[in-house]
Amino acid sequence: MPTTFRSIAPGRIHRWGGAGLVVARRADLHGAPPLTRAEQRVVRALPAWRQAEWLAGRLLAKRLVGEVVGAPGNEVEVLPRADGSPYVVVGGSPMPALHVSVSHTARHVAAALAPEPAGVDLCETGSAAAVRRVADRVLSPEELSLIGTDRPEAMAGAWALKEAAVKADRTGIFSAAPRRIVILGLRPPALSGRRRAMVWRAGDTVLALVLAHPATPPGVPAASSSGPAGCAPRDRTALVLLAPPDHACQWSPWPYRFPWDSGQGTSEGEMSGDGATSHLSW
Repeated sequence: MPTTFRSIAPGRIHRWGGAGLVVARRADLHGAPPLTRAEQRVVRALPAWRQAEWLAGRLLAKRLVGEVVGAPGNEVEVLPRADGSPYVVVGGSPMPALHVSVSHTARHVAAALAPEPAGVDLCETGSAAAVRRVADRVLSPEELSLIGTDRPEAMAGAWALKEAAVKADRTGIFSAAPRRIVILGLRPPALSGRRRAMVWRAGDTVLALVLAHPATPPGVPAASSSGPAGCAPRDRTALVLLAPPDHACQWSPWPYRFPWDSGQGTSEGEMSGDGATSHLSW
């Protein structure tokens, strides 16, 4: 069956819409992230079964933040707010202009960083049956007609889109929020409201990224964009991404930084193990 979404290479920083995004297989993450005292308190308070996935998510997020802002890992903190959503601290100072999101499954972990509210979510295609069982609480009849119930990848993508949007909006997935977020299309992904979205496939897992424009304060004109309609203004991407567009980063073990790719990519299977490479545009 043809796939619904384009593939994304694990272990590389990709760029889309002004955000930085990286997904990795948990089996490929070695060692533990350098945790600050505040992070150590957080992980000690978690049940044992949650600690491993929390550490994997923080390892990836801290690497991504450190690469983007040029800070060593021991100066980067990714801490939970009161509502559980993560925020970034660098050198002891909160970074409100940077928005981070983390997701994990049994086999994968992903992190995203953006200059606007962002949400990232992973959903395994094997979970499509579980999504179908709660579809009437999450998807409208029109969305179900668009997605179809016999397409596991599309069903997983729909769930990931909804969850990523809820994260970007900072609302709860089990409230009425999912029904208020309307999926208008899958190829390419389109959501209701001032949200931009994209979905990729990483092996048997679907990855969704949603960027939610913050509300414009009264009296402040909306920023204009020199790029395509619906894309972030070019000058805003400079807040986060320090490299030119259409380049990607290769994986490197902690504490080394991600070296910026020359733009020529890597040899087949060098980083991802499956030969998939992806240079994502703005």
